[in-house]
Amino acid sequence: MHDIPILSTVHAIATRVGVGFLLLFLFSASLLAQTKMAPAEATALEAKVKKLALTTETITSDFIQYKHLDFLSSDIKSTGKLSYKSPNLVKWEYLTPFEYALIFKEETLYINNEGKKSNMDMGSNKLFEQLNKLITNSIKGDMFDTEEFHISYYEKDHDSEVHFAPKNQKFSDFIKVFHLTFNEKGEVIAVKMVEPSDDYTQIIFSNRMVNTPLSDAVFGH
Repeated sequence: MHDIPILSTVHAIATRVGVGFLLLFLFSASLLAQTKMAPAEATALEAKVKKLALTTETITSDFIQYKHLDFLSSDIKSTGKLSYKSPNLVKWEYLTPFEYALIFKEETLYINNEGKKSNMDMGSNKLFEQLNKLITNSIKGDMFDTEEFHISYYEKDHDSEVHFAPKNQKFSDFIKVFHLTFNEKGEVIAVKMVEPSDDYTQIIFSNRMVNTPLSDAVFGH
């Protein structure tokens, strides 16, 4: 199997809980100067993002993914296409440097590794079920659950960046913090997952289209 960036953290999770293997998409954004948001600004951002999420039925977007590892001289780069259909259909299609597709459909993860197909029941494990929910909410940007995360709000240039640190110990063993970057419309334009080692995975979205017709056939497996 290809050593794609998102596999390393999820493989560690799968090993820890005693199951074969799961994929989780993981992310990042560039480190730029940022300032803490005032409480009123944070409340306004949260309301804007939640309102947008409620009216979002479909999302398609191109993406570039970078995996940063301290021991490598340069980041590992991949490109692909994201497809989302409410309430919980998600497809990550990697196109370069190789073809690889992940489809999250109901409680099953379907994997197509250059024609070699497999699947995994995510509903059989509570942790994986939570990860599946996290993936969907990350795409829409609606992760504002204070029971699950310590949340911090920042201004960064003309955008907003929100940090979500998991409270769940099983998550925090593998995921130190998520960074979601929002544009002025409240759309997610970049996502970052920082591991406890401070290695991270970065996905930057482009050519985003919202609420355009998206056939269920896109999520066929």
